[in-house]
Amino acid sequence: MSLNVDRASTAFTFKGGMLPMTVMELTSADPERIREQLAGKLSQSPAFFQHTPVVLSVEKLDEPHLALERICAVCRAHKLLPVAVRGGSDPVKQSAWALGLGWFPPQEIKPRNLESVATPAPEAAADNEPVPASGGRIHRGTVRSGQQLTAPDGDLVVIGAVNAGAEVLAAGNVHVYGALRGRALAGIHGDAQAGIFCRELHAELLSVAGNYKRLEDIDPRLLGSAVQVRLSDDQLAIASLA
Repeated sequence: MSLNVDRASTAFTFKGGMLPMTVMELTSADPERIREQLAGKLSQSPAFFQHTPVVLSVEKLDEPHLALERICAVCRAHKLLPVAVRGGSDPVKQSAWALGLGWFPPQEIKPRNLESVATPAPEAAADNEPVPASGGRIHRGTVRSGQQLTAPDGDLVVIGAVNAGAEVLAAGNVHVYGALRGRALAGIHGDAQAGIFCRELHAELLSVAGNYKRLEDIDPRLLGSAVQVRLSDDQLAIASLA
């Protein structure tokens, strides 16, 4: 009997990927406190609460018998879709699996040697060829809609535009020497020192170390200008480079 499998008859293939995912970092295990805060967030940014998949991080909790099912119910009531849990003890892991959720081990933040980051600011790109940090990547040309460009071990430099519907991700900084209309995610392994730099801001989504802002949350006065995006007190701060 032949062991060859006809590719046309296969129903699926497994592929590795780095999909952007919102992490909901829990600092309280009280479902009612979570419900109250989610209600406030919903009133501030209703567009975000549209069946957004989230990973529940319980790394800051010391709750071996976490009320995970109730917390998931609170999230779903506010149109968030828990898909996995990160961290926690073995009972938490077993609870996640019993609820049909995935489980990830605690996040290990990869330290970066900041002195090795030699990429210039966007305004200098016209005169100097950018040099990515060790393990980084340079892409010359437009990142088109539907494309995903990743630098899993360093900085990502795009010498061109990032179109709407495209996605650029980096373990370190993201530099876009053109219009940023798609999604940009820096510090994808949890590096809070990472940042996003672009010449023309129209981004659908910005994220640094899991903290994000969508287009509707960005100050309209910054749209179309050169900016830098950094984390400040666990919030994204966007400042003009002009």
